Amino acid sequence: MDAVVKKASILIEAIPYINAFRRKVFVIKYGGSILDDDKIRHNVLQDIVFLSYVGIRIIIVHGGGPHISARMKEQGLKSEFVDGIRVTDKATLKIVGEELEKLNHRIVEEIKGLKGDVSGLKGQENIIFVKKKKADKDLGYVGSITSINKEHLASHLSKGNITVVSPMGITVEKQPHNVNADEVASAIANSMYAEKLVLLTDVPGVMRNVQDPSTLLSTLTMAQADELIKAGVIGAGMIPKVKSCVEALEGGGVNKTHIVDARMHHALLLEFFTDQGVGTQIIK
Repeated sequence: MDAVVKKASILIEAIPYINAFRRKVFVIKYGGSILDDDKIRHNVLQDIVFLSYVGIRIIIVHGGGPHISARMKEQGLKSEFVDGIRVTDKATLKIVGEELEKLNHRIVEEIKGLKGDVSGLKGQENIIFVKKKKADKDLGYVGSITSINKEHLASHLSKGNITVVSPMGITVEKQPHNVNADEVASAIANSMYAEKLVLLTDVPGVMRNVQDPSTLLSTLTMAQADELIKAGVIGAGMIPKVKSCVEALEGGGVNKTHIVDARMHHALLLEFFTDQGVGTQIIK
């Protein structure tokens, strides 16, 4: 009986958060190795369907890097990156489009299997508008975002649909381009005035000591995040995630950002609907 009462108290604790977040937009970026793990993906999508059921409007931006690299290797093509961005020639662009479409379809079908209402959208179909990204080295068909078709996204959200977006864009010349998924998530979150931008990852969050989960920092301001990067406390793969959060907040359209460990069972529900949370939130 104690366990049943505890479950009820957890639901009561969630009520103020559910009330505050109803009809608000959450943008969730989901990619990397945690997208490949069937068990993790099922748990994450289960949480997302629950969020949708309680009235939160969800946009998922998925990556696909490992799938694209594996497919290129199969075809004898070499993956080349400049500052973390994939150099995308004509052959690579074709693979990027095909693999992202497969992943989008998989996520959509799995959400349907969990009884969620869902729309799968290709970013290059007049949703994400781009121009060719400038860099010291020619990156090929890689886009820099110029605008987001927020009306199109809003039309799906207004139906109560979880909206799954592939990170590709299109130029005014109607040429599809590959776009970094973190940039897409940040741009969409700002355009839609999202309550939250959430980056799913495979670590507990920002920690003072990466070897010690007990040093997790549950809340950081933008200034504190910058200081920790300069001090070397935030390093390696966490730097781009933290910078994406800060850039989203600086854009003015996003209220709060979160870095959450997708490996933790029901991490999204615990982060949003409990007083303590489980990841790192970065605030203005």
